[in-house]
Amino acid sequence: MGTPELISPRSTRVTAAKRLARRNVRGKERRFLAEGPQAVREALGHCSGDEPTLVELFTTVEAAERYAEIIGAARDEGARVHLADEATIAEIATTVTPQGLVGVCRFLDTPFDRITAARPRLVAVLSNVRDPGNAGTVLRCADAAGADAVVLTDASVDVYNPKAVRASVGSLFHLPVAVGVPVETAVTGLREAGVRILAADGAGEDDLDTELDRGTMGGPTAWIFGNEAWGLPEETRALADAVVRVPIHGRAESLNLATAAAVCLYGSARAQRHG
Repeated sequence: MGTPELISPRSTRVTAAKRLARRNVRGKERRFLAEGPQAVREALGHCSGDEPTLVELFTTVEAAERYAEIIGAARDEGARVHLADEATIAEIATTVTPQGLVGVCRFLDTPFDRITAARPRLVAVLSNVRDPGNAGTVLRCADAAGADAVVLTDASVDVYNPKAVRASVGSLFHLPVAVGVPVETAVTGLREAGVRILAADGAGEDDLDTELDRGTMGGPTAWIFGNEAWGLPEETRALADAVVRVPIHGRAESLNLATAAAVCLYGSARAQRHG
């Protein structure tokens, strides 16, 4: 059996994949990169509209042998599979130590009105969240807490940023995500869908424990999370039905965004289960 033919690093397919590291190219092509076996595995079986989300897969020979089930499933779904050497994979990937698999996926965001039409019970709204790692981690927390959707406002980071995709650890493929929604539109649409709006802010008059003790969190709820460095501006806090802080029982100055989001989302999830 001969050595498998490797795709040339000068191939137009490699060049096109490399360009997806840039936001303007992702937006134009409506494609993004999913790196590593976990992300690629989660992309398999997911559809964007009526088409499979995974379009192409670049793999080293070693990774193709190690993850043969992923390669076989990708081929079964009609994705183009390219064998490449490690240097070519490193050029396409955005990680320091690539794991040998890089997928090219179709955009999968959901129109906001489709999310509200589904009458969600738990939603995370990211307003002015600029760090892709934070955005991806909050998405992962929302998925773990059983949220129905995540909404990124028009001032937030690109959810298809490679770092955000990695930080979501596959959760990007698990729940509806709306992007580019003005925060006022998000609040209005969710409120019209019967959802109570809570703004998470360290300066909130109420704390999470008080809300839970009052029994006010058992209904449909959307949490607005802001920028980690400066929080939510006054005009955004004013849109909410309540501004809620996570209580600090020890001596910590504060919680980071993803940790605070996890506490809030799990608080709501528990209240809804017992409501």
